[in-house]
Amino acid sequence: MHDPNDAPEPAPKDRKFVEALARGLEVLRAFTHGHAVRGNQDIARITGLPKPTVSRLTYTLTQLGYLKYNQDLEKYQLDSAVLALGYAYSASLRVRQLGKPFMDEFSRRTNTTVSLTCRDRLSMIHVDSSRPPEVASLRMEPGLRLPLATSAAGRAYLAATPKIERDHLLREVAKKVGDEWPVLEKSLEDSFREYEAFGFCLSLGEWDRNVNGAGVPLRLADGSIMALTCGAPSFQLSSEKLQNSLAHQLVMLARDLESLGV
Repeated sequence: MHDPNDAPEPAPKDRKFVEALARGLEVLRAFTHGHAVRGNQDIARITGLPKPTVSRLTYTLTQLGYLKYNQDLEKYQLDSAVLALGYAYSASLRVRQLGKPFMDEFSRRTNTTVSLTCRDRLSMIHVDSSRPPEVASLRMEPGLRLPLATSAAGRAYLAATPKIERDHLLREVAKKVGDEWPVLEKSLEDSFREYEAFGFCLSLGEWDRNVNGAGVPLRLADGSIMALTCGAPSFQLSSEKLQNSLAHQLVMLARDLESLGV
């Protein structure tokens, strides 16, 4: 068993590529929501690295402040240096700084959770979100992972990604889901056609059977792609209202944010 979230993307066959650094980062990836404490044996199993290598890496990461050793559990957990990196990334995003007021207003007006997400391997990660006050809504905390192939965020990202990259990602998804791929592939093809026609992708109970959501790609000034989503529990937000009204409004919100030069 390798990465707990997704199959790793191929390492560049490049003399400049530092294998030791890559291994250290794979160790940090072994810590996820719900699995915040890991021992060396756990990390070795997850990453596929030899246990002696893992022991040296966890020691080094502890010395640098990225891991902390829990004496009672005799295991490791992430330390504050990781949080500092995450905050530096989030704080540097111009789209987050300029877009938050627009997201807040959209959320309040539509009673949906509005989220900004980016891709990491075969997942979409929540960077920031806005929730309507005093209304039952989705709790999307920063760092939360969503599956690339079934979430509205992931589908929107895939729809806007150049074909070569998209085909590579879809091959990786197919390997991961196995026998479920034919059904998922058809659903994705329908979603991409929907994007071509209307500019958005839907996930109607496909990520979570109790959640309806829409996603729109957000093209940043530096050429990178993020995804903007809105969603709510299905008892609160019907698929008809989402498809016929809110998803179209989300497209306009994304275009407004892009016009700010984010």
